[in-house]
Amino acid sequence: MPDAPARILIVDDETDHAQVMVDALDRLGHPTEQAHNLEEAQAKLDRRQFDVIVTDLMMDGSPQGLELLQYAMKLQPAPVVLMVTAHADIPTCKKALSEGAFDYIEKPLDLEYFRTKVTQAVEKSSLRRENEVLTAQVMEAGGFEGIIGRSPQMLAVVQMARQVAMSDIPVLILGESGTGKELFARAIHNNSRRRRQRLVPLNCAGLSESILEDELFGHVKGAYTGAQSDREGRFEYADRGTLFLDEIGDMPGAMQAKLLRVLESGEVIRLGSNEVRRVDVRLISATNRNLDEMVAEKKFREDLFFRIKGIALTLPPLRERRPDIPLLTLFFMKQSAEKYGKKIDDIEPAAQHQLMAYNWPGNVRQLRNIVENMVVLAQGEKLTTRDLPPEINPRITAGPTQNIDSLVGISIEQAEKELIRNTLKMTDGNREQASKILGIGERTLYRKLKEYDLT
Repeated sequence: MPDAPARILIVDDETDHAQVMVDALDRLGHPTEQAHNLEEAQAKLDRRQFDVIVTDLMMDGSPQGLELLQYAMKLQPAPVVLMVTAHADIPTCKKALSEGAFDYIEKPLDLEYFRTKVTQAVEKSSLRRENEVLTAQVMEAGGFEGIIGRSPQMLAVVQMARQVAMSDIPVLILGESGTGKELFARAIHNNSRRRRQRLVPLNCAGLSESILEDELFGHVKGAYTGAQSDREGRFEYADRGTLFLDEIGDMPGAMQAKLLRVLESGEVIRLGSNEVRRVDVRLISATNRNLDEMVAEKKFREDLFFRIKGIALTLPPLRERRPDIPLLTLFFMKQSAEKYGKKIDDIEPAAQHQLMAYNWPGNVRQLRNIVENMVVLAQGEKLTTRDLPPEINPRITAGPTQNIDSLVGISIEQAEKELIRNTLKMTDGNREQASKILGIGERTLYRKLKEYDLT
């Protein structure tokens, strides 16, 4: 399918010159309209939305192009404005750039250069539209507790989480460190019947049996040295709500038996007490360990495993959901820019390409930290490859499976073919996204696909 065409407005008080520009753009396939003075252009902008405006700076002896720019910048969404000017008016054009113009072109027009500049303006407009769509998707995704993702893998997990949320079935969330297990636990709780009660988290990693027992079941005064008053444990504190046990695979064996007893009976006994206390708690557990293997190796109780594994949700690692990386990057970029008071609203395609090609051992948590650091260190209003940390900034950007040696000794055409092939693999065949990463228009990408027989 062809690119979505951009609507272009050509503004020039010289009718013949306006027609030359229209004819020059005809081969690009974008619908164009003409206006020949400021009032006519403003009237067209009031009636219809344009993606790009190409306007002469000087019309009827005055800088009407600058006035048109100021008018266009108040529109929502604002079109991308490209100025056409004589050499003597370049200082005024530079003023236009400071007020939001995309670029300027000097007369007499080099038509090939003119088409190139208009194509760049169209791509800029397309990127803005894509960012608006991504932002809308972030807001929509926020309806399920800020879980961000549009890849098939994430949509499937979110759908299952929605289905299980309204029940009281125990949920076991599996996934590597940094994939968002606690975020999913909170989302399930906040979409459940227990959402008005507490979600009480406890990370079991590194806690001894005695500390875990005290944390989960509480104690009475004098139960041990230093127990100066009664304290309820996490089970009691979570009564009628949800208890989230993170890294449950790290729980000592003796505590596994005690946890199982409470889950089966719904009763807890505080340390140092004989009084039985009834609790009504929904359990959500999470681990980055392989519990099936641990059960087989007798490192995790099989009966407890089946008790906590009412429904198992497996969160995919970030490297298996690469199409979500631009969406996550945009979200973290906007979040960090607001946090640090920086005006950053874009990332160059090459930098986004490298973020998508990286293997992400730390998953979404690592991506969030890296994007935040990039925003803090960025010098301009756009994140670039210069802002990437050393572990992500390789010497070339040939794709996730290429290295510099593999490209030595082959033709430019072969290298380009492999670059396109690997980028499409990385985006799961999403041509629109691939063209953005490669820094080319979709129409150019389609032509290359046909040329290299990559259909």
